[in-house]
Amino acid sequence: MKVLLSIKPEFAEKILSGEKKYEFRKILPKAQNIKIIVIYASRPTGKVVGEFEIAKIISDTPKKIWNQTKESAGISRRYFDEYFSGKALAHAIQIKTVRRYARPRALDTILPSGIAPQSFCYIK
Repeated sequence: MKVLLSIKPEFAEKILSGEKKYEFRKILPKAQNIKIIVIYASRPTGKVVGEFEIAKIISDTPKKIWNQTKESAGISRRYFDEYFSGKALAHAIQIKTVRRYARPRALDTILPSGIAPQSFCYIK
């Protein structure tokens, strides 16, 4: 199963370049058999730019997640702390194999509605 994630363009690029090895989330999809994350680079890019395989998902307190991922987080500690402010649980999706699409795709080629998900959505 695949999930499409809306990711800020600067972070999408860091994932595609290999600089960012973890994608952080406050909420995870409930389905357990997700293997591929499709990357929708949100506005101003507004395109589906690539995908990656999930190596594993780590869920713990924000402090423990930061300590485990900080070397390859691809974001600053300040951004991380602001993102998880007030949260008791944090999730880190470890990125395995990344594939950048040769040509970015319009969202409506993946989602018939053409409407970007706030966080994620399941795709076929």
